[in-house]
Amino acid sequence: MGAQNGKDLLIKLDMTGGGQFETIAGLRASRISFNAESVDVTSLESQGGWRELLGGAGVKSATISGSGIFKDETTDERARQIFFDAEVPGFQVIIPNFGIVEGAFQITSIEYAGSHNGEATYELSMASAGALTFTAL
Repeated sequence: MGAQNGKDLLIKLDMTGGGQFETIAGLRASRISFNAESVDVTSLESQGGWRELLGGAGVKSATISGSGIFKDETTDERARQIFFDAEVPGFQVIIPNFGIVEGAFQITSIEYAGSHNGEATYELSMASAGALTFTAL
């Protein structure tokens, strides 16, 4: 995979709960991170004292974050409502020339900022709330 345009990494939100995904408006930066906890099964019998891990065990998770400016009342309002109602709707992350990651996420933080001579900005952080699917592009 060659170099990609950063603006093509999109975070989309299910607006209605029925699979109607829309790009969260105004994002200038977005990121997705995958994690897998390891389960250490090292014992006194481990060869040479080397750590041993139990394959296929542990908790998998993903986090999404994004930051941007207010542009669209509809997606701003939906994200805010999801946070205050503690919903776990579907999100999609489009990774250019790689694939689409989809699943339920909880918005774990929203931060708002602004200066008197600049635009109002926001930052979102989300944590996976169930199994994720990956569809190659």
